[in-house]
Amino acid sequence: MATLYTHKAANIRKTWLLMAVFFGVVIGIGWIVSRVYDNPGILYFAVIFSIFMNVLSYWFSDKIVLKLHHAEPVDMKAHPELYRVLENLAITAGLPMPKFYLIRDPAPNAFATGRDPKHAVVAVTAGLLEKLDRSELEGVLAHELSHIGNRDMLVSTIAVVLVGFVSIVSDMFMRSMWFGGMGGGREERGRAGGVLIIIGIVLSILAPIIASLIHLAISRRREFLADTSGALLTRYPVGLAAALKKIAGYQRPLRSATNATAHLFFENPFGADRNGTRKTPFLIKMFSTHPPIKERIAALEQIRM
Repeated sequence: MATLYTHKAANIRKTWLLMAVFFGVVIGIGWIVSRVYDNPGILYFAVIFSIFMNVLSYWFSDKIVLKLHHAEPVDMKAHPELYRVLENLAITAGLPMPKFYLIRDPAPNAFATGRDPKHAVVAVTAGLLEKLDRSELEGVLAHELSHIGNRDMLVSTIAVVLVGFVSIVSDMFMRSMWFGGMGGGREERGRAGGVLIIIGIVLSILAPIIASLIHLAISRRREFLADTSGALLTRYPVGLAAALKKIAGYQRPLRSATNATAHLFFENPFGADRNGTRKTPFLIKMFSTHPPIKERIAALEQIRM
């Protein structure tokens, strides 16, 4: 029988399996390109540049996202019940009280961000407060606190660093092919060298796509993990499932939605994961930041306390 703990353990295993595959792709690309050029220096540069840019965004992610979505601090006097709900859940989860923000948008949604639990931010939309009852709201907030407790921002940042690394190396390789004459003064090594060059070209074209798909798969696994962790926190998976059903019925996207921040939200802000009762098309599922809502609801309904 599936329980909260078996669901959580399975999601953790699948996430780290995806990360292992991701590292394997990166190492493979690095090995091929270094063999083609006989110069690992370009890889060192790509790694350093990619890490610098993504760690910079990780460090300031909360400020960037709040600014993009015009979020306002939640005043405890204006929203005392809402503030207490989040505070009680944070205490139960053993987390510091995160900064709390409100986005004045009718689309029901929420997100959590911040580089660690001490610098965490949780934001909810006005539409979420209007459409959900207390148990449903607790489920959503518990999901967002689970992202903080599970260190999902760190996992996401590692994934983004790896995607950036793959994209930079692939771009450098293709540019050198067109403009650099393949390796400058390097001596040709016959048929083996030609095979490596062909493999390098194929990888340069396919690797960024593969890396992005793995990143999206990791994001989807983290949503399942946050669902089960949130249900464990409230001990009431029905509340979170009911919240997802209500959100699935809302048809308009978040007005301030952007592709850059879509993966942070409780539900895809463009509505790509709603899809009614129909089966989600395979390509849409692969390129989505979130698993289909109906799959999340089905997983929560299978959980036994």
